[in-house]
Amino acid sequence: MSRTAFNRPSPIKRVRRSKAEMETIRNAVCEVLKADNPMTVRQVFYQLVGLRVVDKTEAEYKTTVGRLLVEMRKDGEIPFGWIADNTRWMRKPRTYSSLRGMLELTKKTYRRALWDDQGAYVEIWLEKDALAGVLMQETREWDVPLMVTRGYPSVSYLHEAAMAIRQEAKPSFLYYFGDHDPSGRDITRATEKGLREFAPDAEIQFERVAVTAEQIRALRLPTRPTKTTDSRSKGFAGESVEVDAIPAATLRAMARSCIERHIDPETLRRTEMVEAEERATLDRIVANLGARS
Repeated sequence: MSRTAFNRPSPIKRVRRSKAEMETIRNAVCEVLKADNPMTVRQVFYQLVGLRVVDKTEAEYKTTVGRLLVEMRKDGEIPFGWIADNTRWMRKPRTYSSLRGMLELTKKTYRRALWDDQGAYVEIWLEKDALAGVLMQETREWDVPLMVTRGYPSVSYLHEAAMAIRQEAKPSFLYYFGDHDPSGRDITRATEKGLREFAPDAEIQFERVAVTAEQIRALRLPTRPTKTTDSRSKGFAGESVEVDAIPAATLRAMARSCIERHIDPETLRRTEMVEAEERATLDRIVANLGARS
């Protein structure tokens, strides 16, 4: 499902600024991204809106912030890695130049499954693919699946996710991050409903973490007009807020808090000890292989 940030039919008009004004925006972009990265283009835009550096308009988002971030990355003013974009990726099987190369990589990347011995199973669910690079910093560290719906999830996606939950055979805690608008709220309902239909016997706790009405007030999040053309807008009160409006660091902290509440520290300590021993075993295997070659 296509989701857009603004509900304005008028054509985009580029905002003309002096060199000094553009330099001010460039400096603000650098400060925002130095303080916290990676961010999506939309998150940078909302941060600049909050700082009153740019206006909250479609033209500012697309022709000012969007184009400027492209220029600044190409010019080397900011690293490419500071802007998250998980919407395009390459598909290729992993191959190796040698057996030793494979073992060396395995030695560096080996991780023991963190949740095998924990008493719960955790997933983070996210409406927008572009934000995956932001939350992956937490989900990767804690070995937690990051489930991206890209709007309404398909039936096949929900079925596959439900089968994975059933296979865990333990209490499952799912935390959802999505927009506060008619469709965004309904996606939460549809996702939970589909998972429960496909895994009726599983113990599932499903919680919408963001965006909530309380967060909009507490964080003073920038709003946008709610689409009157959305068939689900009936009964939805107030303006809409995108999950991108929440600062990246705050989103990561929310995800980390959701995950850590289910971690038993002693079980984690034992898992890390076993992992260290297994890494040492891999070291010996690689050393022996080198001695024979």
